[in-house]
Amino acid sequence: MQLRKRGKRSLILNLTSLIDVLFLLLIFFMISTTFLSTPAIKLELPKAQNADAVRQSPLVVYIDASGNVYVNDEPVAVALLSAALGRRLDEREEKAVILKADSRVSHGAVVEVMDIIKGAGARRLVVSTKPDE
Repeated sequence: MQLRKRGKRSLILNLTSLIDVLFLLLIFFMISTTFLSTPAIKLELPKAQNADAVRQSPLVVYIDASGNVYVNDEPVAVALLSAALGRRLDEREEKAVILKADSRVSHGAVVEVMDIIKGAGARRLVVSTKPDE
């Protein structure tokens, strides 16, 4: 008895459904991902065990390790800080300011900036810390 050899069958894989699933996963992860807003200023925030999470307000004052002051990523001289904050606070309903000072900044510089912030008309001052790990 003579057997015939079968020719090689070509295997065709339908990639359309796999591409659809890939795009659905891509869209899912793009929508569910949260993006953190981090400033370009390098800060090392002090740690606190009993810190409360506060909704990020758009008006943030930064003090970096060398004592430079920034209002929403814009450098401001300490002498002009009151005027700059006053203009920005007048435009807002919520007169809140978040202070993010590097842990290496002297206590006196932080207190001076806090006094200027209160004098500029801020009703609420939040000092930002990071949770103790």
